[in-house]
Amino acid sequence: MHQPEQLPPSEHSIISELEDAVRSGSSEKRVNTLRQVTSLFLHDGERLSDDQIKVFDNVLCMLVSRVETRARAELSKHLAPVDFAPIDVIQQLARDDEISVAESVLMHSTRLTEHTLAEVAATKGQDHLMAISSRPHLTEAITDIIVDRGERRVIHKLANNQTARFSDTGYSGMMAHAQDDDELTEIIGLRVDLPDRHLRDLLRRATDSVRSKLLASAPPALQQEIKKVLKAIADVARSDGGLIGRDFTLAEEAVKRMKGLKELNDAAIGFFAETRRFAEVAAALGLLNNVPTEMMAKVLEGPRTDIVLIPCRAAGLTWSVVAKILTHRPIKHAIDSETLKLAERDYGRLSLDTAQRTLRFWMVHNKVEK
Repeated sequence: MHQPEQLPPSEHSIISELEDAVRSGSSEKRVNTLRQVTSLFLHDGERLSDDQIKVFDNVLCMLVSRVETRARAELSKHLAPVDFAPIDVIQQLARDDEISVAESVLMHSTRLTEHTLAEVAATKGQDHLMAISSRPHLTEAITDIIVDRGERRVIHKLANNQTARFSDTGYSGMMAHAQDDDELTEIIGLRVDLPDRHLRDLLRRATDSVRSKLLASAPPALQQEIKKVLKAIADVARSDGGLIGRDFTLAEEAVKRMKGLKELNDAAIGFFAETRRFAEVAAALGLLNNVPTEMMAKVLEGPRTDIVLIPCRAAGLTWSVVAKILTHRPIKHAIDSETLKLAERDYGRLSLDTAQRTLRFWMVHNKVEK
């Protein structure tokens, strides 16, 4: 004989049980009630109407705020993979300060709204960002926030997420994170959606070791593109090798981001000089002195050592960094030890005020002293 279909308990009976559990003051009673309500929902949820799901949503939201972390984390794990999970309680779990509670829904729930995801990404800590970074099909709006706020481990996780999408700003930020990080450079270089201009800049700055690893690991289509870009870089280096006329957009974006993160320091500029990344050196001097990068490029490639000292002093660089710039700058004849000693003496005598006034003169007259 056909048995009538069992319906979920009425809103009145659920609310009554809930109120009784809360009034009792027993944590165990509230947890048991939460588990019972969750079990009822998971058993009947697929055939519930929107109004019935809303009843469960209200009940679960009330209970979640009254149970300890372990019970909330248990609920999160149960509801995260459920495509018909109540929407409000999912948002509440995602906003939880405890990562053990928020993690499952941040990583897996299809009921998590873009608004909540953006809110959590913008306000919570690195563990929450880590969970979001592994979530499939992240939009550009979300990855922009993560790129801006994420620490190294988060950025690595995000870069490895092949379904995540990045805006041009997001990719510029990722490139800035990749400064001095060969592992991240490799991860980004293997992304098939990396725009051509970012691939060119990444390969231009990559070490020979990273370039070799990218060629060995890339799929055939990307491997051909990498070879083509590397050939173009080599051709430019052979024909010119200088800074004049170069597009400094990516270098400027990178150093701006580093300054915002308080990473544009002596160590970073010194590293740029030692690795002969003088587009970044020029961009850094331009940014720190509020002058055009192109002007700094002319200074760095010019024949006069004393002229190079002026923007370096105005930017407040230490002599050890200036020495690296002078030693490695892109000129035909390397600086000799005697000239370097004289430059150190002159740098010690050059005042900050004189250097800054000289830069202002250059700007007003739109030319560098000859």
